[in-house]
Amino acid sequence: MIVPLLSLPPEAIEQLLDAAFGEDRHGRTAYAIRQGAAWLPRLSFGLVDDAGALIGTLQSWPVALTMDSGEQQPLIMIGPVAVQPAFQRGGHGRALMDAVVAAARAQATEPLMMIGDPEYYGRFWGFCADGTAGWDAPGPFDPRRLLALSVDGRAIGGNGMLGPRIPARA
Repeated sequence: MIVPLLSLPPEAIEQLLDAAFGEDRHGRTAYAIRQGAAWLPRLSFGLVDDAGALIGTLQSWPVALTMDSGEQQPLIMIGPVAVQPAFQRGGHGRALMDAVVAAARAQATEPLMMIGDPEYYGRFWGFCADGTAGWDAPGPFDPRRLLALSVDGRAIGGNGMLGPRIPARA
């Protein structure tokens, strides 16, 4: 059953992420892109089994493409999509992705972006690297794996550095 991630204990989430990606996961480029940001409760989900045990998570983060001018193009970074190793290849990650893409479309959010397999995420949800050629990241990445998806028809593109979104000043 898919539930709001906010309803689950933070320790269980961290343990699942360690099990799925290893305890050294914090050094990855995706972590640098969203450094200091808090995940978005309205677009972050958990998957629990019939006994209520956590078997999968998906977090979404407010990030932005910062142009040379300093202007930010808001984006929502998807990931990590994590499933307990014993439950992988059972469609659980796909169910979590279905949930986040549907929620983003229903909310007409900013474009979604991720670092992932273009064949997989393109086939099921339409993520692609077509508009991301001018994007840079604070760490190593494969440009063909830097993917985006417009959920409301907004154009995707621009040139700049990915990083945490800086809130607008009032």
